[in-house]
Amino acid sequence: MPKITRPTVQLSLIITPPADRTRDRASLDERITRLDRALEAVRELALFWPCSRSDELFEDFEVQLRELLRGTGRAAVELMLAVAEAKDRRERSSTYSIGDTVYRMSTPEPRSFNTWFGVVRYRRSYARPIDGGVGHCPLDFELGLLGDRISPNLLSTGARLATRMSFAEAREVLGWFVPQPPSTEVLEQTVLGLGHHTGRWFEVAPVPEGDGEVLVVMLDGKCVPTARESELQKRRGERAERVAAPSPRHRGRDLRKKRGRAPRRKKGDKSKNGKQVMMVVTYTLKREGKLLLGPLNRRVYASFGKKRHAFEYALEEAERRGFGKGTTKTVQIVTDGDPDLHLYTDEYFNTADFPNRVVTVDVVHVLEKLWDAGRARHREGSPELAAWVRVQENRLYGDKATLVLDDLRVWLAETPKTGPGNKGRRKRLSDAIRYLERRLDKLNYGTYRAEDLEVGTGQVEGAIKYVIAKRCDHGGMRWIRQRAQAVIQLRCIDVNGHWQAFVRWALARLRTAALADGRRARLQTNTPAKLPSVAHAA
Repeated sequence: MPKITRPTVQLSLIITPPADRTRDRASLDERITRLDRALEAVRELALFWPCSRSDELFEDFEVQLRELLRGTGRAAVELMLAVAEAKDRRERSSTYSIGDTVYRMSTPEPRSFNTWFGVVRYRRSYARPIDGGVGHCPLDFELGLLGDRISPNLLSTGARLATRMSFAEAREVLGWFVPQPPSTEVLEQTVLGLGHHTGRWFEVAPVPEGDGEVLVVMLDGKCVPTARESELQKRRGERAERVAAPSPRHRGRDLRKKRGRAPRRKKGDKSKNGKQVMMVVTYTLKREGKLLLGPLNRRVYASFGKKRHAFEYALEEAERRGFGKGTTKTVQIVTDGDPDLHLYTDEYFNTADFPNRVVTVDVVHVLEKLWDAGRARHREGSPELAAWVRVQENRLYGDKATLVLDDLRVWLAETPKTGPGNKGRRKRLSDAIRYLERRLDKLNYGTYRAEDLEVGTGQVEGAIKYVIAKRCDHGGMRWIRQRAQAVIQLRCIDVNGHWQAFVRWALARLRTAALADGRRARLQTNTPAKLPSVAHAA
């Protein structure tokens, strides 16, 4: 086993002028010694643990090694920061300018910094404007550190976990791997800080390579439970003093007694107060013989913005991927039959600009309408109802939707306007007839299947469940839309496989803006970004 020796470091090349050389040399030597001792402890544990530990198992070794590696990591980070600060002070003059502002360097000041290995202490100089105002730390800019006093990687990982689980759970899970995980407030403020950059990222995100010949755009909505204004007033008001309950099982009883009996909701009243999030899924299909293989380069986008905003994003994404206005390629728009979505489809993906566009209504939504209409003649759950729907389904897949309409019109004509239950039967039939008449040109499922195009919205519905519902639609949740927007869009970025690239881009953007103003770069914020607006008036 080769002996671990301390690397030779030419300290005279990196330390500050001679007046401070003795103090800095001692500080660096002390840190190098500490790192050497930590490395030696790791070496000794690996060498002598098998011989000296007869009653311990491998997991005991792992626990000890983990703690030693954390200590080694802290020592290495402190040494690197000390060397970087010494080098920076050697190369930087005592005063310098950014724009019209002149800054004066202070003597090094101590600072705590939370990393993957735990909290470290180091010293760095602070640049203060000569005329007064907020300054910054030059070393932080050079190393890409933030004014949050937490490692960017640690903040990024915590925020990424918070897009998949509650903030409290994210902190708990992170605590399994790091000595001092950020608090739930820090995680939430980090998510909000990153949320200020998501809108721009979707405009500049890397364009996927290797796309196919057909672009599929699917759109659908999902309501997220939001807090009413009355609930927000309670959150923002002063908290009344609480008398400690005798035990946890009595706490809820005491609170209910204090609040009084809640009024019973009337029929149709909803406590969810849901606000719609529009989900857009785009991907391409590649032609190989008679088949369209895919999906390729699937991208998801969700926002509390209006439906028109969703189409603006879809059009921009189509143009970025080579399916813009004037293209002769096939662009298929698949929806659940929402008339607003069809209206915006004709506006943003009109036949003049997209001559080979295909607009499709999800076949499952159509069949659900037929199941409902069939109950006007056949009993719920009966074999006759199932057989009738099966016949209509075969007609739909044979491009014979007009025959389905003819059957429904005959039923409606044969159903008397008076009599027990006839009003409801006629309404079901009328609704189904109206639904099919308005979408008849979008029900050519036989042609779609012959061309191997999409006939359902499974991709967007699956994205809604995974991206939105899994994180934002649980019992007891009441979101503020702007805050939920940050979580949902960050979750989209993660699902798209862009998390690392996005975080590096957002932090670089944040640091550039802060350096231009001569201030410290800070990611955390308690102010969410504004909801996206539409470029054109509705």
